[in-house]
Amino acid sequence: MSVFGIGVAYGLSTLFAMFAGMPIAFALGAVAVVFMAIYMPTASLDTVTQNVYEEMASITLLSIPLFILKGAAIGRSRAGQDLYSALHAWLHRVPGGLGVANVFACALFAAMAGSSPATCSAIGSAGIPEMRKRGYSGGFAAGIIAAGGTLGILLPPSITMILFAIAAEKSLGRLFLAGIGPGLLLVTLFGVYAVVRFRQEYARAKVAYEKSGAWSDILTKDDFTMAQRFSVLPRVIPFVLLLTGVMVALYGGFATPSETAGLGGILALVLIAIIYQVWSPADLAPIMKATLRESTMLMLIIGMSLLYSYVMSYLHISQSVAEYIVSLHLPRWELLFAILLMVVVLGFFLPPVSIILMTAPIILPPLRAANFDIIWFGVVMTIVMEMGLIHPPVGLNIFVIRNVAPDIPLREVIWGTLPFVLLMMAAVVLLCFVPQISTALPDLVMGPDLSR
Repeated sequence: MSVFGIGVAYGLSTLFAMFAGMPIAFALGAVAVVFMAIYMPTASLDTVTQNVYEEMASITLLSIPLFILKGAAIGRSRAGQDLYSALHAWLHRVPGGLGVANVFACALFAAMAGSSPATCSAIGSAGIPEMRKRGYSGGFAAGIIAAGGTLGILLPPSITMILFAIAAEKSLGRLFLAGIGPGLLLVTLFGVYAVVRFRQEYARAKVAYEKSGAWSDILTKDDFTMAQRFSVLPRVIPFVLLLTGVMVALYGGFATPSETAGLGGILALVLIAIIYQVWSPADLAPIMKATLRESTMLMLIIGMSLLYSYVMSYLHISQSVAEYIVSLHLPRWELLFAILLMVVVLGFFLPPVSIILMTAPIILPPLRAANFDIIWFGVVMTIVMEMGLIHPPVGLNIFVIRNVAPDIPLREVIWGTLPFVLLMMAAVVLLCFVPQISTALPDLVMGPDLSR
């Protein structure tokens, strides 16, 4: 069979396994092993475990379970609710300050935890009930938390970016820095939308009150004294210092990414022990179980994805597809559009981890041939994958929100997230015209990237 035929069979087999309901890791591994048995030497089956181990024997990958431990420690404590309360107290005078506080809380928590679902769950459990209690619509409350949670894969320390750095063989520190500017851009866009949406809902509520006397809690104005504002800071400042310390250790060259992750995990456990008295075995058990469960699931997906990519490369599927794309001689921006469109479609079915590991061998060679900055592309691709977390049919954050707020209809949640999908599209377009939003900070801190 030709390489084209093998490639088509490989892709269709993968889709069939996934649509049959098989877990992603097992689907990828099963398809890879079957095609190894059919098209590769018999001896290759004897080295499956060795190949997976060699692919995963990366010191950078060690940082993933350690960052997950840090996120679980923070997410399983009251840190998210305290962070949200502090921001609400300081931003209550801003129109729509409650929504803006949720955006900033998601951004800060994402930077501490590095996980989108953890951010949605931690901030959503406090933010959504508070917004609804104050008269905000369910769709708006759900949408802003779901979208804010996606910042977990863009702002450092992002597990998704760790995997992209490994796949692209690029500096993880540079990639982390490249995500900060676009992350702040999305925070700004989400915050501005929160203000505009609040004004619309406030105006409608005011008109309804003037016409029929129907009172809405959104018309209520909160007020916090200066003493109340400062009283909420002691529980938040240590975690902000933790985030700052971890970033200084990483970007200051004092520690490797894996060492930084270990430092962050230990300090997070120390902080929740001191601040929330989470130190007994019974208290720590849920944190360790969550870390073990998520790490095992993620590392299994990574291992099977790497095996899947190895088989794809051995059978020359990825090389042939890359050569075909290059042979089309598409203008560079049309090439980028086609690749990002493919990522959007894959986002309907796959999580970011699988998308990166499955597509990197195919899309990176043509992008390099077209002289795209791979670090910049990694940021753009991450934003596109963020869209996949909040658009149907399989937007992961949508289902996290449904668990946090089951009383909000799924239809309202989906309609609430769509404006944020459009804002992410706008951010991608802006990054195409002004790439310095992403590249300026890495060049300033680490010097020009001579490998571009």
